[in-house]
Amino acid sequence: MVLKKMKYDICFLLLSVVLIHSVNADPSSLQLNWELEGLSNPESVIYDKKLNHLYISNVNGSPVEKDGNGFISIISLDGKMIQEKWVIGLNAPKGLAIFGRTLFVSDIDELIAIDIDSGRVTNRFKVSDAKFLNDVAVSRNGDVYVSDMVLNRIHRLTEDNFSVWLENEKLESPNGLLVIGDDIILGSWGKMTDGFATEIPGHLKRISIKDKTIKSIGDGSSVGNLDGVEMDNDGDFYVTDWMNGKLLHIEYSGEVSVLLDLPQGSADHEFIIEKSLIFIPLMIDNKLLSYTVQH
Repeated sequence: MVLKKMKYDICFLLLSVVLIHSVNADPSSLQLNWELEGLSNPESVIYDKKLNHLYISNVNGSPVEKDGNGFISIISLDGKMIQEKWVIGLNAPKGLAIFGRTLFVSDIDELIAIDIDSGRVTNRFKVSDAKFLNDVAVSRNGDVYVSDMVLNRIHRLTEDNFSVWLENEKLESPNGLLVIGDDIILGSWGKMTDGFATEIPGHLKRISIKDKTIKSIGDGSSVGNLDGVEMDNDGDFYVTDWMNGKLLHIEYSGEVSVLLDLPQGSADHEFIIEKSLIFIPLMIDNKLLSYTVQH
């Protein structure tokens, strides 16, 4: 279960075969800076460049129940809690994205808009039959894309119109989203069989915003139950595998390497390119990890 995001500056077959096409990676390229404990099922983290701090979504319970327990926290880049419950009253907040001074948050069947300066919810967008809205990403023109894992959909908010943009089984339980130019990079979870279990875990895909074609990155071999997707300095990708607890590096060609072995529940991370910092929520362990990428 899973229970980002804009980048303007730059352009689970079986679990035993998840890394069949992997190559070795040097974990020493990542240095652990700190661990922040005491979060409540953190799912997604995003950087606010203007205020130089992080927002993190806390599911705080079931990822599918409308219990009003969810909230957004503010955390400093050095791992201090600034405000634990900045925005409260959410249900199971997951993906985060920022456009202008609006923070967009997916919450089961709603996309919620929060004014960053006031910390107030300014709008709620809903698709009546949405089931499991997950990651959120924003394009250069302000269109907001939201994945629905259960229904194999991607929704789009254009101005005030929030509707199904793409529905296709080839999405294979879409999770992580990243908009790069005219493409969406998708981290698929894989075809689910029993709940969130998969017989064949997913892989990275590229979706054309112009014509909605879906293509695999690489040869389409199973990689993992993918969650967060971020671009690195070279146009390749940092990707989390939620079920297997890994941070992966996936090249534009599809070659996969394992950077970190982490606990299950490694969720929707953030990479700040200009600071070479990666932040990884551990959803089950209730932690946020910070790493420096050493070049």
